[in-house]
Amino acid sequence: MARLTKKQKEAQAKIEKNKLYSLQEASALVKEITNVKFDASIDIAVRLGVDPRKANQMVRGVVTLPHGTGKDVKVLALVTPDKEAEAKEAGADFVGLDDYLDKIKGGWTDVDVIITMPSVMGKLGPLGRVLGPRGLMPNPKTGTVTMEVGKAVSEVKAGKIDFKVDKTGIVHAAIGKASFSADKIAGNAKELIDTLVKLKPSAAKGVYMKSIYLSSTMSPSVQLDPKAVV
Repeated sequence: MARLTKKQKEAQAKIEKNKLYSLQEASALVKEITNVKFDASIDIAVRLGVDPRKANQMVRGVVTLPHGTGKDVKVLALVTPDKEAEAKEAGADFVGLDDYLDKIKGGWTDVDVIITMPSVMGKLGPLGRVLGPRGLMPNPKTGTVTMEVGKAVSEVKAGKIDFKVDKTGIVHAAIGKASFSADKIAGNAKELIDTLVKLKPSAAKGVYMKSIYLSSTMSPSVQLDPKAVV
């Protein structure tokens, strides 16, 4: 087992054992125990009482974080020429079609989100092996396959993220940066949690929100009290 550094021990010491924190307390504490020299990402992990292997218990959706992600999201708009100006005006970093499809075939994936149009999806099918594992394949359910290209680009730039429960029943998401105030971290976390509550599958029985943890890059995690948050 790896030995804890002095800073890691100090961080662990600030977390009360077996205590379930309120969202505001946890947000402030995560900031306090973050001791890296860069602007660390703030992450949330929510364990849901669902069986993701069953289609009627899959939880997936999108949420626009009220305070943004703190990250400069690089957006590629794969669009036809008539939509290029709209995508550029909305702030897309890369705009085009065939040239970028060729670059992706060659292994280029230096973007965070790809937005495209329904008519272009046929050309993206063969690139599934490249885009799928990186979570870059556009999907109508997440709003990244749309005719409203400008609106989609603007929303992603403003802090719209998509999430999906993993095979163990956990939703992981980055909801901000350590430089955010505790209020902004709490606000973003609450928005995601409220969205998850709205998406509760009718087939899910028993306790839905089983556990919630906040952490930052390389920090220990702080456990929240789900009953106090929901």
